Amino acid sequence: MIDLLSGSADTWILAFATLVGLYMAFNIGGNDLANAMGTSVGSGALTMKQAVIVSAILDVAGAILAGGHVTDTIRKGMIDTNLLIGSPEILMLGMFAALLSAAMWVQVATFMALPVSTTHSIVGAVVGFGIMAVGFGGVSWGKVGAIAASWVISPLAGAVIGGGIFFFIQKKILSEDLPYRSSQRYAPWMLSVVFLVIVLSVIFKGLKNLHLDLGFFQALLVALPFSVAAGFAGRTLLSRLGGPECRWIRGDETEKVECVFSYLQIMTACYVAFAHGANDVANAVGPLAAIYSVVQTKTVAMQVQVPVWMLAIGGAAVGGGLMVMGTRVMQTIGKRITEITPVRGFCAEFGAATTILLCSRLGLPVSTTHVLVGSVIGIGFMRGMGVLDLRVVRNIFYSWFITLPLTIVLSMALFKLFVTIL
Repeated sequence: MIDLLSGSADTWILAFATLVGLYMAFNIGGNDLANAMGTSVGSGALTMKQAVIVSAILDVAGAILAGGHVTDTIRKGMIDTNLLIGSPEILMLGMFAALLSAAMWVQVATFMALPVSTTHSIVGAVVGFGIMAVGFGGVSWGKVGAIAASWVISPLAGAVIGGGIFFFIQKKILSEDLPYRSSQRYAPWMLSVVFLVIVLSVIFKGLKNLHLDLGFFQALLVALPFSVAAGFAGRTLLSRLGGPECRWIRGDETEKVECVFSYLQIMTACYVAFAHGANDVANAVGPLAAIYSVVQTKTVAMQVQVPVWMLAIGGAAVGGGLMVMGTRVMQTIGKRITEITPVRGFCAEFGAATTILLCSRLGLPVSTTHVLVGSVIGIGFMRGMGVLDLRVVRNIFYSWFITLPLTIVLSMALFKLFVTIL
């Protein structure tokens, strides 16, 4: 094998690794971030241009302020790092293979307008090179099984919670004789609950680098004042909505309700974009950081520091991917599964955020993509099966089931090719 860690090769290796990492980040934006913003664009709460601007800013902010500044060398602990301690070159080639194979599959899925999990893609790719590098025994198949379990847990949990929120709004607001007046009664407190979920999510996930180690009830005590204040402020602000500031308003009561919830949906969309940056930019820059560490130290570390510049560049590339390639997947999430309005979009995004928070605290493996799609399906189900495009739903499920085995096989092939050539 060529000495990939010699001084003369360092610059070329880092340059190539950065390009591959940016390619992965670009595809994450075109698929994963498009999932997060799809309901907002589909409902009309945000235009495509607004969605790109908002998501790009908040994705970078999430990556820098709340992202994984320390990441596992092997994503999600899928293979035993100890087996690669004496072979840093193998780890580096494996990360190249993992990044490239995951990015290739996500790009194909984006072209086919299929929302897939980029986390599952990179995990499958890491398992693939792990099989080739350390054998089947070095792979944590229990964790692979947990990932497979999330194919059921994630969409089902999202459907139940998203559909439940929509059922509540339908009964308490939309079915009333004066739905706009009912929305003025309930919307401020729904805004309060939104703030509660957002603050709890940030404390538990976004502030982990501060090592606060707050228990649930301690975090609740911190979050409650924010949520109560938001409820009272929302009572004043939301009472002014429902007029000409909403471009589709013609005076109908139901349309005024949609106007109110369009603003609530924008808030949940901002949270989802921030959370995406905090959690999923690592799918692109985590393996890149591992390669960077190997080149710099010539050793294999269990955990590596992710430079802030790497998080910033990754977040920016994700935003660029949304702008260039995100339309197809946004159309699937926002229009093709079922028709989305601001009320339904709010239920889907808030349902997804709540589901992810609850499942994370319970230790259940969930995928953001799968939860959000499940929420949209759950809302469609509450309106009747006839409003769901079951052909689209079927194709989405197929793409989920083939993600893990396909990326495993592709990564195995690429890893073998790299080792043979180099």
